Amino acid sequence: MALMDITVVPLDRGSKGLSAGVAELEALLEESGLDYKLNDMGTTVSGTAEELFAVAEKLHGHLFTTGSQRVYTVLKIDDRRDKEVGIGEKVLSVEREMNRQG
Repeated sequence: MALMDITVVPLDRGSKGLSAGVAELEALLEESGLDYKLNDMGTTVSGTAEELFAVAEKLHGHLFTTGSQRVYTVLKIDDRRDKEVGIGEKVLSVEREMNRQG
């Protein structure tokens, strides 16, 4: 299982807020059936590497269908095949380590 952190931003919408566009992208993620969690700087998505690349392409392309002419996408993928990793488990691991040290 892999985790992806993705941020998709239209660069040609001037001073308009991004909330409406982000909501559209979150709806596409809901339709994908993949586990995801919105955060302040992007969205974390869980799935196979193949699923994550496919949904990243879909999210990136969606903004072009809604009028954008320039879209900036940042994505990071951690593809771990030795064990299952879910959203939030990395944070929990760090918090456990902090409790051991404190």
